[in-house]
Amino acid sequence: MINVLVATDSNSLYEAIDSALADEETRVMRVRKGQDVQPVLGVRDIDLILLDLQIGNMGGVATCLAIRQEQEMDRLYDVPVGLLLDREADVHIAQQARADQWLIKPLNPIQIRKMATSLLSS
Repeated sequence: MINVLVATDSNSLYEAIDSALADEETRVMRVRKGQDVQPVLGVRDIDLILLDLQIGNMGGVATCLAIRQEQEMDRLYDVPVGLLLDREADVHIAQQARADQWLIKPLNPIQIRKMATSLLSS
């Protein structure tokens, strides 16, 4: 079973990702705050993290940076991180946050599946 963790407070964004990825081999889980990502990683085996740039509390960039810091200190296993950006100008901060990949909203199911497949195979 592949476990995907989505951090977003947007119901429509979560539903789009869930409908694009969830099947008998893939489970999509959700947290609504960036600060809730790391505790989930401590209790569940997560294969992929997708972070919404605009989360009301601890956004996607801060969450990605926190994940990378924990990985560098060997306190967290390697897990690919995708950022879901609002506009093209946000690509620079996605690079600075060391996200593995990113997509610019609005998203479509093909983009979501393509990014997930790419991140899971790397």
